[in-house]
Amino acid sequence: MPSLPRAGRRAKPGRGRPGHGRPESSEPNRPEPNRTESGSTEPEGTEPGRNGPQPSVPRRRTPRPLTPPPHHGGPGRRPGNPRTGTPAARRPRTLAGRVRRENATAWAFISPSVLIILGLSIVPVVWSLLLSFRADDLVTPGRWVGLDNYRALAQDPGFRTAVGNTLVYAALYVPLCLTGGLVLALALNRRIRLIGLYRTLIFVPFVISAAAQGVLFFFILDPQFGVANSLLHHLGVSRQGFLSDPGQALYLLVLISLWSGVGFCVVVYLAALQDVPPELIESARLDGASRLRVLWHIKLPALTPVTVFLLLWELITALQVFDLIYVTTKGGPLGSTTVIVYFVWEQAFQMFTAGYGAAAAYVLAAALLVAGTALRLYRRRRAGAAPEGAVR
Repeated sequence: MPSLPRAGRRAKPGRGRPGHGRPESSEPNRPEPNRTESGSTEPEGTEPGRNGPQPSVPRRRTPRPLTPPPHHGGPGRRPGNPRTGTPAARRPRTLAGRVRRENATAWAFISPSVLIILGLSIVPVVWSLLLSFRADDLVTPGRWVGLDNYRALAQDPGFRTAVGNTLVYAALYVPLCLTGGLVLALALNRRIRLIGLYRTLIFVPFVISAAAQGVLFFFILDPQFGVANSLLHHLGVSRQGFLSDPGQALYLLVLISLWSGVGFCVVVYLAALQDVPPELIESARLDGASRLRVLWHIKLPALTPVTVFLLLWELITALQVFDLIYVTTKGGPLGSTTVIVYFVWEQAFQMFTAGYGAAAAYVLAAALLVAGTALRLYRRRRAGAAPEGAVR
């Protein structure tokens, strides 16, 4: 006898939907029908006792929505895999590519400076070196003459006069400039009232250009209407030729250069004196050393590197003097103030023998190279001969 369904049997939660009026089956191992997203169920296989046998229908699989996981890394974190939550792999950057990009950026910044250096220094140096082996007036086509310009310089009395004037100027200017700078630096290396004002007044002439100095002293030393001759007249001294006198012009140019060049030496020596260890000076004074011995045995050895630097700097300045002479004497009177650089300018732009002037310029360059190399070797030898622990 078939069993009747029990009336009032409560459906278990999740086994049916209320309102459909379908009694829940009492079969214990019946699989749960598959549900779609819309909530309807589809039969799976055959159901005995219900509308006969039904064909098997394949299960319908609906893809899950591809929603990314919640973003936990903040706005700066790169996106990851939405299923696993792992960050996406960054495209590897090779070291060579990074170096190329950095080099390109660096060259983009320094290319203007490189172009300026090439255009204003290296190219003119090479061109003037080639010009020194040619006979060229910068107007008509020149011709190759080899070493003829240098042979002519060795026999030119004007060039020998220019070399002699340059050596006299450098021999007077360089030692006086270093000595005056050291003496003034020692005098200003004290704590006295208005010391800052004194140091400033010493350095101000160095800031003034040589052309402005030449114009100023040209009016002061004018033989007819200058201030210097007016003062000498009131003192009962006869008028002087000054820059128009061949025996005085070169020495007056040295004094004008010293008025401006000493300030640079003073500043450099002051900086070096303030770096001398005060413990050495104090211990020497406690041992009974006088100021002269402290200067000779402690301060001067400590100032040796600075002195070598200033010696080379002032020597180059003396050998390249031009603007002061051009403004004041223009090489006169009677060639007494003609120096090498003025000789080069005169040959190239007044006589229009540019190749000859270029050869004279490279003779000066060779002299500067020899002087710089000699001073460098002297400094290395002195540094190597100094005992260990000594002040260099």
